[in-house]
Order: sequence, then C-alpha cells, then structure tokens
Amino acid sequence: MSGKATASSHNIGLRGSGGLSHAYIQYPPLRCNVPGSRGLFYDDGNKLLLSPTADQVFSWKVSLFDPLIGPTTDSISEGPIIAIRYSLDTKVIAIQRSGHEIQFWDRETAETFSHKCRAESESILGFFWTDSQQCDIVIVKTTGLDLCAYKSESKSLQLVETKKLNVSWYVYTHESRLVLLASGMQCKTFHGFQISSADVVRLPRFEMVMAKSEANSKPVLAAEDIFIVTVYGRIYCLQVDRVAMLLHSYRLYRDAVIQQGSLPIYSSRIAILEHQYLHHFLYFTYTDTWNFLVPDLVCDVANKLLWKFNLDLEAISASNSDVPSVLDFLQRRKLEANKAKQLCLGITQTLILEHRPVHVVAKAINVLVTSYCHSIKTCSLLKGLKPEMTLNSGAQNADADVSAIESDAVGKSIVHESTTRVDSGTLDSEDESQFANLKHSSKEALVGGSVNNVNSPRNEAHSSYAMQSSLFSAQEDSQLTSAAISPDEMYNFVFSPVDEEMVGDPSYLVAIIIEFLHSANLEKIRVAPNLYVLIIQLLVRNERYAELGLFVVNKILEPSKEVALQLLESGRQNTQTRKLGLDMLRQLGLHNDYVLLLVQDGYYLEALRYARKYKVDTIRPSLFLEAAFVSNDSQHLAAVLRFFTDFLPSFKNTSEHNRYYRILNEMNSSMTV
Repeated sequence: MSGKATASSHNIGLRGSGGLSHAYIQYPPLRCNVPGSRGLFYDDGNKLLLSPTADQVFSWKVSLFDPLIGPTTDSISEGPIIAIRYSLDTKVIAIQRSGHEIQFWDRETAETFSHKCRAESESILGFFWTDSQQCDIVIVKTTGLDLCAYKSESKSLQLVETKKLNVSWYVYTHESRLVLLASGMQCKTFHGFQISSADVVRLPRFEMVMAKSEANSKPVLAAEDIFIVTVYGRIYCLQVDRVAMLLHSYRLYRDAVIQQGSLPIYSSRIAILEHQYLHHFLYFTYTDTWNFLVPDLVCDVANKLLWKFNLDLEAISASNSDVPSVLDFLQRRKLEANKAKQLCLGITQTLILEHRPVHVVAKAINVLVTSYCHSIKTCSLLKGLKPEMTLNSGAQNADADVSAIESDAVGKSIVHESTTRVDSGTLDSEDESQFANLKHSSKEALVGGSVNNVNSPRNEAHSSYAMQSSLFSAQEDSQLTSAAISPDEMYNFVFSPVDEEMVGDPSYLVAIIIEFLHSANLEKIRVAPNLYVLIIQLLVRNERYAELGLFVVNKILEPSKEVALQLLESGRQNTQTRKLGLDMLRQLGLHNDYVLLLVQDGYYLEALRYARKYKVDTIRPSLFLEAAFVSNDSQHLAAVLRFFTDFLPSFKNTSEHNRYYRILNEMNSSMTV
C-alpha cells in the first residue's frame, strides 16, 4: 500500500514510529476496516481518511478525533484508484484513474466528467485542491503545473495558468499550501510554489545536499525522503540523506532557501511528526505497517486502525531546565492550549515562590508577555473573539516572516520575509536558537526516557497546574486556540496567589512585578490597575513609604482611580502617601471624588472652593452642611449655606436649606445669650 514516489500519492504507505516517554498514543483507535477496501487514503485538505471500494468511498472526519464516529459514504463508478481527494467544499470527488486521467464526481447530482492529458508527451503525477482565488485545482504533471478552475456548469476544467517545468515527482501539504517539484538526474533540484488564497508565490530554485556513496555512484533522492513541515508559523523542508545518515533542514523564504543545519539519524526509515517540541522536530524509526499523518495521527495500515498521537505536556515541561524555552514551547501550542496555559501559570508561580534569581524570572515573564502581544496582533486568543486587552496605538507591527497558512486565512501569503534580511545572510535569533536546541533536545528524545531535573520548578508546577484546572470552562476550552496569558490572568493566577503564600520581605515580589511591567511597557500592553494596587499594598506592608512616593512621582505606578484610592487607604498612617492619592485624583480630573475626600478629611471649605472652580455640581449639599454643623462653627455653616444659595438657585426651596438655616439661627441665638 505504499504510495508511488513519482506521484507523491497520499495513499498511505509504510511509515511508522517507535515511542517516547514524552508522547503517547490515545486509546481506543478509530477502526476503519471496510470489506473490499482498495486501500486507505488521507485527504489532508479536508482532514478525511478515505477507504474506497469498487463502487463506494467511505470517509471519516479526523480533524476532531473521535474513535466512535461512523463513516460517510458516497457512490462512485468502478475503476482503478491511484489518488482520491474531495474538493475543499466537499461537493466534488476527484479520482485519479491513471497517469493520464482524473475523474470528477458531483456528489449532489452524481454527474461525472473526466479530464485527460496528452498521453504521448506527459503524464499526471497527482493533483490537489486549493482555496486560491486564481484556481480551484492544481494538476501536477511531468511537464509542470496546470492551475485550473472547476466549471460545474460545463462539466470541465478551465486552464488558468501553466507552469512549465520538468518534474520527476513532487511533495505537497495543504497546511503549508506549498508544493515542491523535484527534477534532475538525482532528483535533488527543486522548484517551489505556494498557492494560497491571496497569491501564487514562486520560490527560487534550490538544490538539496546529497553525499556520494563509496562506489562514487550518484544516489537518487526519493519523495519519501522529503518532508514539508510547519513549525511555529515557519515553513521548513526536511531531507533524509540516506548515504550520510543525516537529516538536513532548509528554511523557506520568499526569495531564498537557506540550509539551517543537519542532525544525525540512526535509521534510514523515519517519519517526521510536526509536533512543535521545544524548537525541534520529532523523528522516529517506525514499523512497516505504520504511517504518520501530519500533524498527529498514526495509521496502522495492516490492521486498519487510526490512532491519535499526543504529547505529554507535563512530562516535557518537567524534563527541561531551560524555563524560557519550555514556556516558549507551551505558548506556541494550539492543541491543548488550555492545558499549556495552566502549565505556564504554574511554572511561573513556582519560579517566584522558589525565589529564583530576578533575571531568570524576568526572562520567563518576557516570554509570556511577548506571546500575549503576538496573540493580540493575530487575534488568536479565542476563535471569533477579540482579546480583552488591547495594544496601545504605538505598538509595532508583527514581524513579517515566512508565515504558515494561518496568515493566509486573513488574506496574506506564505512569505513576507524582506529580501534585505535574506540576502544579508542573517537570520533572526529565534531561527538560530531553534536549530541550536535541535541537537540537544533530540538527544534527549532518542534516549527514549524522561530526563528529569530534580531542581526543575516544573516538578512542583504540576500541583499549581492542578489547582488551576478550573481556570476555563469547558466551552472556553473548546474555543481556546492560544495559550497566551493576559495581564489580568498574570495577576489573578500568579501574582495574587504568590502574595498570599509568600512570607517575609515582599521586596522580591515587587521586583518581579516591576520586571513584568517593564516587559509589558516594551510591548505597549496595557496593564490593569489591580497590579499597581498590589505593588502599593506590598510596599506599605513593609512601611516603605519613601519608595512608594518615588514609584508614584516617576510614574512607575500608572495613575488611575483605583491606584489613587489605594494610596488614600494606605495613607491613613502616612499623610504624604494620602496626599499623593489626593493629588492623583485631581490630576485625573476626578473632581467629584476629590471633593468628597476633602469633605471627609474636614476640609469642606477648601472643597467648596474646588467645587466652584471646577463646577462640581454632583455633590449633595447635606454633606457640606453636616460637616460645617459638626465643626460647631456658625461662620462656617453660614458660609456653606451662602455658597449653595448662590451656586444652586433652587437650593432655597429645599428642606435642607430650611433645616440648616434654622440651625444657624439657633447657633447665633445661643451665642448672643
């Protein structure tokens, strides 16, 4: 059941995997054993597992893995099946019948037609459907690419554009929308096209590195040795060199293809999984009856079983002492985003509780802030929902890079990398670290066991993670597509719980929060006032009023009503701190609150002058009148009555005026007596 190399067929072949302690296969599997089946095919454009028989095709939707799901069936005509794919709207079934014919079957009307190539001069290697605005289907032939539009009315394909090239075989993934065409005597020369919804991007021609054998013969590269992988939004090509026993990595840009590095391999039979594991690719030796389907499915061809491949995020987190790398890995998870988020919160909380060096915690926090900033720019926190926090207007645009197809969903193409950066031969730091960590991490993976670090905070982080398992409801968890952590969540699930657990001098926690504010400020992310309020509480707890004053004066504490009120509350034992709170209210233009507090402090005449100056007419006169009456000063009471009589013309007709006017007369009478 292996696919032919020359056709890059998606007929499931003989790839498979061993196991790692950081990964496991979910039980039970999906059973797809159909009597009379002609094989299993994987339609990656629709995430369908297909099992055609002589006159039917059985299909299982595997994007949301459910081992109990039943197949959908469609009737088809008899004939050989080399490849089979549904259109992206699933209205049409396309079946490659031979090297010269593709048959199209309308599922609604059951009408069919065939598209044929010139048998004497070319043959069809395969095809794939696209969401491009230019074409609906791409046919890969030995003479190049035919970009065609599907015309249901005329029951035909309309040729839109032809890319003339000599092609020996090809590889394609729908996730990347990228097709690589191999040519040459050794099949090591490649042309690449990304056919996305926005554009058709042609990559520059490039060649793969291949070692010579001892006999000085020239080995031929096969389709099974090439893998297109999407890692953290970047597209790579991986190549197996069977002679040198190396796995080569190539980074794909719009205007350049750059080899990133090589890793030793210990078997010529490997399969690439596109799980994004600590900046490196997982690769495994495998049995003859297993085939790995990108990104996380395993098909047992012999037993007609489909398994779900899962990463153990807790085990991965606990086995690596490089905290920023672990957090970066978890933040990039789309599958199990809620679990990844909770792990990140637990790890960060544990780092602080263990009093790790401030610079270590700062690096970890910076990873979380940067990830949150990116999630805001891409609006990827919840499907169809905008993130709570917003960027300031001065926020910079996201880095234009070779993007995966997620960017294509908003109308952008694969490669937005600048020519200057590529031509200069420099790569961003993430690229360099990505492959730098590849060797180290892969050595751990190949051992087949967890490398537990007893000093790692992840071991303790799982208890914190478990306590926060109710962080999101089931509905939110199903919608969550990003593990990004907002400033509010940092407060609620990191800083506030840490404050409750920590004992002794709170200066360490203050230093950590300041580092968080620094990172947020660099990314121009707004932080809610509750975090500034916590800083005030921590400083006052240790009677560090002078430092608190500097924090306010130097605008380390962002002015807000909440901050001002906390300064007033904390300033009961320190008049200077209370004055800072009053000044902040006035600076914020919160005149009503400022006047009320002046009255509460007994400065009701000053409050009256302030109210007159700023036309504060929302204060109840009774507050001022009662304060003047309590002072037992008839002149003050008379002044307040006079103020409201002049300031509020209707005041004369109120019961309050009559009452306090009577009280004033009584006070004057008693003084006369």
